[in-house]
Amino acid sequence: MKPSRKPLSKVRSKAEKRNTRVPRGTHALISSYTASQAKNKFGLLLERATHGEPVAITKHGVHKAYLISAVQYDALRNEPEQKLSALRSDFDGMLARMQTARFRTGIAAAFHASPEKLGKAAVAAARKRG
Repeated sequence: MKPSRKPLSKVRSKAEKRNTRVPRGTHALISSYTASQAKNKFGLLLERATHGEPVAITKHGVHKAYLISAVQYDALRNEPEQKLSALRSDFDGMLARMQTARFRTGIAAAFHASPEKLGKAAVAAARKRG
């Protein structure tokens, strides 16, 4: 009986098999390399990262670091500031709308209203919404 032979592209070492595990919360298409492989192939990995392909570096089968391009890093770094800026402008808009005389009168009326008046106002508002 002839032993079956797999094509070389299908033969993987134990280290390569271990590196194919994808930890929860990471993207399945990220290439993984051991720390030793990363050290020996740093030029190749740097080239991949600069072309937008993130690279995971593992140690003992666990992702310890990621190599990404400067553009991706800057985008990740600026993302919280952009979200904060959007929230800040939304808040400033709401605050400006609340500073009108009509709104202040309405708030004062709500704080000084009796429970019966608040109940009637709640029912009326609910009916308006449908």
